[in-house]
Amino acid sequence: MGRRGPWCERAESAYVGLMEDDGSRSEAAGRAAAIVGAGPAGLYALAALVRSDRFDRIDVFEAAPAPYGLVRYGVAPDHPKTRNISRVLARGFEHTRVRFLGNVSVGRDLTVDELRAGYDVVVVSTGMLGDRRLGIPGEDLPGSYGASELVAWYTGHPQAGAVQLPANLTSATVIGAGNVALDIARILAKDAATLRSTSMPRHVVDALAASTVTDVHLVARRGPAQAKFTSPELHELGALDGVDLVVDPADLELRPADEEAVAHDRHAKVTVDVCREWSQRPATGAPRRIHFHYWRRPVRILGDTAVTGIELEPTRDAGAPVLTLPTQLVVRAIGYHGRPIPGLPFDEAAGTVPSRDGRVIADGAVVAGVYVTGWLRRGPTGVIATNRGDANEVAESVLADLDTLPERPSDPDGVDKLLAERGVRVVTWVDWLRLEAHEKATGDAAGGDPIVVHDLATALEVIDAAG
Repeated sequence: MGRRGPWCERAESAYVGLMEDDGSRSEAAGRAAAIVGAGPAGLYALAALVRSDRFDRIDVFEAAPAPYGLVRYGVAPDHPKTRNISRVLARGFEHTRVRFLGNVSVGRDLTVDELRAGYDVVVVSTGMLGDRRLGIPGEDLPGSYGASELVAWYTGHPQAGAVQLPANLTSATVIGAGNVALDIARILAKDAATLRSTSMPRHVVDALAASTVTDVHLVARRGPAQAKFTSPELHELGALDGVDLVVDPADLELRPADEEAVAHDRHAKVTVDVCREWSQRPATGAPRRIHFHYWRRPVRILGDTAVTGIELEPTRDAGAPVLTLPTQLVVRAIGYHGRPIPGLPFDEAAGTVPSRDGRVIADGAVVAGVYVTGWLRRGPTGVIATNRGDANEVAESVLADLDTLPERPSDPDGVDKLLAERGVRVVTWVDWLRLEAHEKATGDAAGGDPIVVHDLATALEVIDAAG
């Protein structure tokens, strides 16, 4: 994900606007809401529900021990300004009616039905945790990853799987034409010494420093006029020290559809112009190179016990030969895909929870009191501020339905009792602030940004020691 820009400022102003008191507040009506997922989508929904003043308790459940979702675990560590939005998102937890329950996974520690029994309203905002697949031979070989796996690894998500950069890594291939693909290509090609001042966990920096990668190949099935890169990320890539950018001028020849896009889309024109400038740069003999392969798609990942290469067929010139690239690492960054949550309907093809105006739909009928927002509702589109629209729609639906929903059970501590009985170590907001302070102190000592604590056991040890 990219650097701070106007979209981030819009996200901040949108959130502040949701939290402001409009003078029409009434006494809370004794209702309770659960929000599942503490990323931007969930916290925009929190802001809208707090502002409504219809709830005397709002509990925010998060599987990680820390809030903020992709702001913390999706934004590239070398883009710290984008993460500043977290200071604004945190404001919802200043209200005494709001609780943070981290390290609680709905589907593992609690069921959706248990939440429905304990709260009048359940808003699900867990985002999309999986990756779309290429559907080609060799995709499951060691050395082949989804973008979410790499991103979780280098941002320090405690549930990240074991990512092992191949010991013989000299060539990496990233499939995709969006900012996530650019982020991954940049992180792999960048001088690791520049990452030591970021929030990136030290073991990841060490792994990147030990890498012998010299070439990163970025593959897009269409051309630069159709790419989803944004201008700041492109210009940042072009300014990397120690990296040559390689673009085939033939890939930049515009056909009628491309000319139409460039004529009517400033973004497309900028991307084409930047790539043309790169294609004219002389090679400098830099130690690393990023190669752009437009109009290609992968058809096979090669290797017996690990990735050794990838075959790319042309998508524009049918007579062109298949290109075989030697590579030891393949990362597919072709889009995120949701994962089903037990107890909720799920559209496997879209990777979303079916809904209407934010109301969850199962077998054509509304599931009373259950709502969905963010990517799990609309798919992986938009920027942070896009979630404000979802928050508004969900809040409107919730408030329209609230008086028709049955009262919650008389035991407001029922969910807390279940978690205690199951031995779940709940991370509270105070706990999170202790962990956050530790990360800041560690970063300050190293002369850089707060360093993310990447494993749950250490996070809990830090919290307990600070208590």
